[in-house]
Amino acid sequence: MTDHILRMHGITKTFPGVAALSDVSLSVRRGEIHAICGENGAGKSTLMKVLSGVYPHGGHDGTIEFDGQPCEFHNIRDSEQRGIVIIHQELALCPQLSIAENIFLGNERAGRGLIDWHRTNHEAAELLDRVGLRENPVTPVLDIGVGKQQLVEIAKALSKKVRLLILDEPTAALNDDDSAHLLNLLRGLRDEGITCVIISHKLNEIAAIADSISILRDGRMIETLDMHTDEVTEDRIISGMVGRDLDHRFPPHEPTIGDEVFRIENWTVHSPTQRGRTVVSDASLFLRRGEIVGLAGLMGAGRTELAMSVFGRAYGTGISGRIIKDGKEIKLNSVTDAIEHGIAYVTEDRKRYGLNLIEDIKRNVSAAGLRRLAKRGWVDGNEEFRVAEDYRRNLGIKAPSVLSVTGKLSGGNQQKVVLGKWIFTDPDVLILDEPTRGIDVGAKYEIYTIINRLADEGKAVLVISSELPELLGLCDRIYTLAAGRTTGVVDRADATQERLMQLMTQGTGVAPR
Repeated sequence: MTDHILRMHGITKTFPGVAALSDVSLSVRRGEIHAICGENGAGKSTLMKVLSGVYPHGGHDGTIEFDGQPCEFHNIRDSEQRGIVIIHQELALCPQLSIAENIFLGNERAGRGLIDWHRTNHEAAELLDRVGLRENPVTPVLDIGVGKQQLVEIAKALSKKVRLLILDEPTAALNDDDSAHLLNLLRGLRDEGITCVIISHKLNEIAAIADSISILRDGRMIETLDMHTDEVTEDRIISGMVGRDLDHRFPPHEPTIGDEVFRIENWTVHSPTQRGRTVVSDASLFLRRGEIVGLAGLMGAGRTELAMSVFGRAYGTGISGRIIKDGKEIKLNSVTDAIEHGIAYVTEDRKRYGLNLIEDIKRNVSAAGLRRLAKRGWVDGNEEFRVAEDYRRNLGIKAPSVLSVTGKLSGGNQQKVVLGKWIFTDPDVLILDEPTRGIDVGAKYEIYTIINRLADEGKAVLVISSELPELLGLCDRIYTLAAGRTTGVVDRADATQERLMQLMTQGTGVAPR
């Protein structure tokens, strides 16, 4: 029997006007963890959707062999019957249903036309134990965090007798602890003989877990490397992904910092859902023109809650404190107030809160600044088109037209659309919450360049990020937040990961690692 469980040969998939995959071939060894890397839009997810039957046989060229047998998958059920299960980046769980109901949805444990709930819950409990999740199977999915939801998806795959498990960006929305648990689980599945294919932008995770890595660029397979025998470095992977060497992960930048423009004093925010819980407590910080300031903190530190509450009280209750702009105290009681005072906020969840994915680029760019386009109460369509086209060019949004549907763009290009939307409001202060989450190293470099350019234009930029190297490479000063309190501020010259971690864990009872 061949040592390759999967062979895909000559896969070509086109969409109107776009060649997503061009003559791609992929071989995966039995019982290995095989990573697939590439920039956003390189064709990674498209290739896996071809394999899993999301894009059915007949809609693409090329052949698929699984376990030595030729396969034609017309839908997901066809591939799952062979033991191929895909877990998409956007988890496919029903939040109102229980964990057990989600695990066996479409694969119900039934007899005589009725669901056997005792068997359903018993088998679900066994699967949860297998993935290291100690939740009650009858718990609604909406009551557990995204890390646990990811484990429920894997338990669901195991219930289908999975032989090849495909995970698309499985740790993109997870914290460090949940990511480490998931990677350990994948190692355990590999030891049980289950083959895994993982799509990820996190090169450090790939280096830690993968046996082989395939690199895609612009819909073509560049190379496949054996992590155990080939000389594989992050620089080599990045070079393959972007087609050039990135000598520096961050563009060079010499800041020109001006006067203070924005200050938050003694800011306190209470949870809107948990009575008596203080989410942000007496936090203070300030920004100057032309300055890029970072905000670091562990999960649950209150970073996003601070940003959203400042941005027109978009989060929280019982908010107190002062906001001072250009030396004068201002009141921001709504998002409209924030926009009119020159404050912009780019959310960490661009797909849910930042964009209308079924609308085109033009409508998304103009959404927050329609008043700037209005004439006698009507939006000037020609001016709207011109403005959007200017941002498409200046921000390097890869799309044939501003009439392209935003939901069909890659993650990096969607992020550029969000930036364009808020830059169009001409803010003095721009708050960026996880601006490079879920995008590749090449697109990150482009986003960093845009951020530097905004600072050079005299804007004050606050960057919230879970990636300490990102803050260290990008920011002029970095504030730390722990348990809702600002615990320190460090200048760029004095900042190290160790120093930031000490401040991020101050008073939390968490030991720095």
